[in-house]
Amino acid sequence: MSELDQYDYQLPKELIAQFPVNERTDARLMVVDRQRQRIDHWHVRDLPEILSTRDCLVLNDTRVISARLVGYRTSTKGRWQGLFLETTDDGLWKMLCKVRGRLASGETIQLVDREARPSILLHLGVRLDEGIWIARPESEEDPLAVLERIGRVPLPPYIRGGEMVDSDRETYQTVFAAHPGSIAAPTAGLHFSRALVRKLAAEGIQACYLTLHVGRDTFRPIATDHLEEHQMHREWGRVDSEVVETLLAARSGGGRIVAVGTTTLRVLETAGMPGVIGPWEGTTNLFVRPPFQFRAVDALITNFHLPRTSLLVLVRTFGGADLIQRAYDEAIAEKYRFYSYGDAMLIV
Repeated sequence: MSELDQYDYQLPKELIAQFPVNERTDARLMVVDRQRQRIDHWHVRDLPEILSTRDCLVLNDTRVISARLVGYRTSTKGRWQGLFLETTDDGLWKMLCKVRGRLASGETIQLVDREARPSILLHLGVRLDEGIWIARPESEEDPLAVLERIGRVPLPPYIRGGEMVDSDRETYQTVFAAHPGSIAAPTAGLHFSRALVRKLAAEGIQACYLTLHVGRDTFRPIATDHLEEHQMHREWGRVDSEVVETLLAARSGGGRIVAVGTTTLRVLETAGMPGVIGPWEGTTNLFVRPPFQFRAVDALITNFHLPRTSLLVLVRTFGGADLIQRAYDEAIAEKYRFYSYGDAMLIV
């Protein structure tokens, strides 16, 4: 029996949310109380009633880039799909590529815009590990400007096969997104509206922001039999000194640090590795798994995650395996909406 089997579950396909609810804060919120071993059912809009006035919310202000690209091979006219990952120091692109057949170094790809009109050419260079290619765009334009002009929202495949509609450009982005760099949304933050943040502030519940650019590994199933064999890819993040001061003041005043999303938790726990949270900037490959000792985060708001993923391992480690198993069973029974556009859970 694989160690991963305990992180597996069966989900009816109809519970995978294909669109968000009309109002972000109308998403359901399951409240999981670790001390009382109790599960209650609320909505995200109820957070001002649920949280303490001494608590501090921490949100990830990364911005999702339109990283999914579509085009065709100029040699065969065969369909090509790609995912922009990052630029190299010399301005080349790191890409994931998908075609029928096999790509060759030196090929050119004709990128097309969202109306299927030809745009820039992409010259493929060397192939790296794990299917990553180095490519040179035939353009002097800033990469983010190119992606904004011709790219598509990089939806996960369980949402409409990854095919975006116009509304995704807004709904797959948090309202406080500020720093471009993610190829997946920090989905717990999608539930927050500006009005809710203002209402929380009026109740004395502070909000502060850090950044973690979410990478392609976020939804990737763990392929190893044992957790310690799984290798996390590195993601860039930052926690500013002003945020640290706010968090330490909240803690000293008896409040809780409430991480909104697993990405936020990973940054905070990385910054708290010395034993106390401090300013931090760099890359992290922190894999939260048993018997991880949490130092920085007291409560977590998160969506319902795919089986056999590092996200589900993190949530079960934070909430307790048996209690989170109960919570997922109850969420399925109560027909909660799952995954990126789905409902949320608050673990206290």
